[in-house]
Amino acid sequence: MTASATDWPDSPLDAVDTAFADLTCDPDPLSLDLDPLVGQLGDDTGLPGGVIALPALRQWLLNHPRAYTARDVVWRELIRRARLDGPAWVIAAVALAMPALRRYAGRLHTGWAGDAHDLDAEILTGFLTALRDRVDLAKPAPYAALCMAAWRAGHELRQRDGAEAMPVDNLEHVTGPRTPKRPYGHPDLLVRRAVELGIVDACDEQPYIDVRLGHRAIEPIAARLGVEVDTLRRRVERIDIRIADALAAGMLTEVTSPRVREDLAAAAERRQHIRAARGRTARPAAAQVTLAAA
Repeated sequence: MTASATDWPDSPLDAVDTAFADLTCDPDPLSLDLDPLVGQLGDDTGLPGGVIALPALRQWLLNHPRAYTARDVVWRELIRRARLDGPAWVIAAVALAMPALRRYAGRLHTGWAGDAHDLDAEILTGFLTALRDRVDLAKPAPYAALCMAAWRAGHELRQRDGAEAMPVDNLEHVTGPRTPKRPYGHPDLLVRRAVELGIVDACDEQPYIDVRLGHRAIEPIAARLGVEVDTLRRRVERIDIRIADALAAGMLTEVTSPRVREDLAAAAERRQHIRAARGRTARPAAAQVTLAAA
């Protein structure tokens, strides 16, 4: 039975619990096949195999707090699904973390003079922001990173509470150091300059900005481009190196000679030829990834 508009909870955390109950009830409960994950881990982790209901998976994780490797693998899968497979998995990820989120809310509510629902909403927002974009699945302990983001968001709201805010109109009159008005050193402008010089290929500009400057999750970007996550990650890392070398040589902040521009254009052309050749050999696999992401 689904919750009606009249009995929907006021608390954001309670609302997640209600939505999760709807998603995991018969006749078609949301569940997860653990066999592929068990295959990654081996047989000595204790992670059950087969298709498991998500409430049961949450209980298993609670009952095995020291199963760090299994927890990391499970949470990487949950985060991937939340990023690629739609809102139901976003709700599922929040619900599986709910015991920790409730614990943080209880601690942060102590001494809090504001609306408890506001604090709950901030905790949830911090978790969702990390879930959507911030947590890097290539790093260990993704669940811990999600929980830290949730705690930090709630804690920062408490810190801000009661602080005197300054209207934007008054910022021009603030004394002390301020960001220069001229765009010296703005990362997005440096990337644009790198594109103009051929240091960064035009097709890589927005993905690079999204990943490096926007701190967006790499998985949806790779799916949108039709490339493997590791391929895009390596591409971004190579751009990091080229931009760092260009900055060290003064190319992005000073006038470049025609000879340097010619060399950069030639290097860009070589990269395009290499990428085109790789694309021809990998086209069937890339098509499968694109169809899966559509």
